[in-house]
Amino acid sequence: MDKFRTGWAQDVPLSYKRKAKEQGKVEQIEYETIDYTNNRKIVKKAVIYLPFEYDEKKKYNVFYLMHGWTGHAGDFFEYSNILNILDNMICNNDIDPLIVVAATFDAENKGQGWSRSVEELEPFHLDFENALMPYVESHYSTYAKSTSKKDLGASRDHRAFGGFSLGAIVTWYMFKHDLDYIKYFLPMSGDAWYVSMFGGLYYPKETVDEIECIVNDFGDDYFIAAYLGTNDARYNQVNNQIVEMLKRKIFGNNFVYYQLKNAFHDLNATDADMYNGLQLFFI
Repeated sequence: MDKFRTGWAQDVPLSYKRKAKEQGKVEQIEYETIDYTNNRKIVKKAVIYLPFEYDEKKKYNVFYLMHGWTGHAGDFFEYSNILNILDNMICNNDIDPLIVVAATFDAENKGQGWSRSVEELEPFHLDFENALMPYVESHYSTYAKSTSKKDLGASRDHRAFGGFSLGAIVTWYMFKHDLDYIKYFLPMSGDAWYVSMFGGLYYPKETVDEIECIVNDFGDDYFIAAYLGTNDARYNQVNNQIVEMLKRKIFGNNFVYYQLKNAFHDLNATDADMYNGLQLFFI
């Protein structure tokens, strides 16, 4: 798939929503971490997708995936078609075999009220840096030689992070805090809240100023693929920020924006988001 800065996302082929001949597997992990909103020790869950014939002797790219509001760690694999889509994409050589880690920002791994969920979004980067990423990349075969900060940073070209709705807000926070560890970002139907909640809607210029500062400090070794449905309830909130980003030359070919015709704010849209976005990563 060619990279264009803007355009229309492709529909997922219907055959990709059916079970593939070669199927990966999904398993659940538990890892010790901290609830950084109140500094208490907790155990959290994540759901891991391993491709067909996963082999510990091989190295795999890793895509960390975050749910939206009221979601939980495994909801993509329970309620969307992503499992079959991943299997079919790998089987048809659209993407290389990869590991997908469906995580949660929620300490309880269950739906919470709005205020509590919002409280947990930005601190997730600490969970990721100190617990989730080291656990995953010490228990599964990735490009990280070890879980030292040096080796995790050295393998950033093989790591992506994406999320839907509030998970997209988390994705933008990960871009702010964890560019040292992650090269590829897939925000699906969500804006950056660096300046304020709903910053893309109310403060698009100021929000993009902050994103530009991050890029100025880090450099251009990153790639963002943003996706949004034309019927998405958050359309203006996200589109305002993205249009402002497209005005700035600094982002260049490191940033693309694709819209999904007639798509809503739901997991049908994320199927297409990931089908399109993952084909732009790790290349």
